[in-house]
Amino acid sequence: MSRKSSSVRIADAAPLFAALGDVTRLRIVVRLCTEGPSSIMRLTEGADVSRQAVTKHLRALEDARLVRSDRAGRECVWELQPKRLDETRRYLDQISQQWDETLSRLRAFVEEED
Repeated sequence: MSRKSSSVRIADAAPLFAALGDVTRLRIVVRLCTEGPSSIMRLTEGADVSRQAVTKHLRALEDARLVRSDRAGRECVWELQPKRLDETRRYLDQISQQWDETLSRLRAFVEEED
């Protein structure tokens, strides 16, 4: 992979990981994964934050393209974007593979020195 292609992918992944780096947003993502599409009112139930805070966190997740909303009458129903989570998994797999390769090279170097 070229350096430019890699930096474009990293630039695309940065907002995604920034969004997932907040514990409240991560809890929202987990709830949407397990419970399916939900209204803000339902997502606020049992949360230690206000409805306005949940809305703010949902907007951050939406900016990262992790969730989207649809109107259902007077309510907005939020749902997870599974394709974006798949992209996240691929980024993590790629990073893991790079670390495995780096550690293998380090191991080979150390073993050569013995």
